[in-house]
Amino acid sequence: MKATPSRQSPAEWEESATLLPPTVRDLPTGRHQFHKERLMARIQQDIQHDDQRQERTMAAMATATAPGARPKTGRFRLPRPAITLPALACVLAGAVVAVSVMNDADGVRTGGVAGGPALTTQLGTPTTKGVPQLLDQISLAAAEVRTPGLKPGQYVYIESKSADTYPRYDGDKVSLAGHALHKRQVWESADGTKGWLIDPASNDDPAGETLSLPDELGNTPQATLNAPSYDYLTKLTTDPDKLLAMIYKASEGHGNSLDQQAFTTIGDLLGESYPPAELYSALFKAAAKIPGVVVVPEVKDALGRPGVAVARLDETGGTREEWIFDKKTHVFLGKREVQVKATNEDGGLMKPGTVRYTSAIVKRAIVDGMKQVPGENG
Repeated sequence: MKATPSRQSPAEWEESATLLPPTVRDLPTGRHQFHKERLMARIQQDIQHDDQRQERTMAAMATATAPGARPKTGRFRLPRPAITLPALACVLAGAVVAVSVMNDADGVRTGGVAGGPALTTQLGTPTTKGVPQLLDQISLAAAEVRTPGLKPGQYVYIESKSADTYPRYDGDKVSLAGHALHKRQVWESADGTKGWLIDPASNDDPAGETLSLPDELGNTPQATLNAPSYDYLTKLTTDPDKLLAMIYKASEGHGNSLDQQAFTTIGDLLGESYPPAELYSALFKAAAKIPGVVVVPEVKDALGRPGVAVARLDETGGTREEWIFDKKTHVFLGKREVQVKATNEDGGLMKPGTVRYTSAIVKRAIVDGMKQVPGENG
């Protein structure tokens, strides 16, 4: 099936923000961003990652309290890292950011402050009809996106707007709360050893925090499918079958099912990374081979932009992960996770229609320096 000829270059991705309805564009820019607390809902799925992270955190704390301890440094992460309950509790205690309220009957209802109302949406109706055709169109569109390589000293810059719902604990009582739409900015060097994050939801310092390596223990972790660098992505196979086999291998032992975790891994690569065009296209061809993938014809991203979603339901957790694309250009807009089945998880608080997480890409570009923002610093 022939792809739509209108495509966006990295420089033009930034301009897509001007397509937003006026009521969305005029929202205050001070909305706080994606918060790690939403991962409370995914702890069971990422339990092995949680255990590993807890071990590293405990070791880092021990190192930090020792004489001559290294200053804290970070490592670039996808916007859905796995964290443990103790770490989550610390994050919950630290973030209160004032923002405005948006109420969209078809989109996402966002809270006024950290600890505001849970996010909700109307559930779209999924269908298996047209899944291969849609993914084929998306793959063709992705292949046409111009993605120039990084030159020495340059950085991948990604800006997104996100919101989430999380369980809020008050003694023995638990209720749902939401974080309103907020901005997240990430810079990463080609090899992934230098980076910066500005996200007031995870760090109350408005200047942000370093993601440069080595980490707290003096180690330089190698890039992986779950924490990829640009250089790492350029070396991956673009054969859909081989790529999917690699993704399945990396997904073993994680999530509620191997198929769902493979789908999630691909979804993470669509968000906060910068895949070369051939790999970007291959990811969608690989996704078409995962059982259980459906289409949700009518959805909206975090910014209220209408689109069509490629999705998959986690039967155990009752959550549907949705990748949202523009209906005409098939450009990736963002993704969200919506509760579609009632479960006993979180005491059954996550009712159908609850938006666990939603994120929309605003800018994705190559910049000449750390902390440089396209259109602001040259």
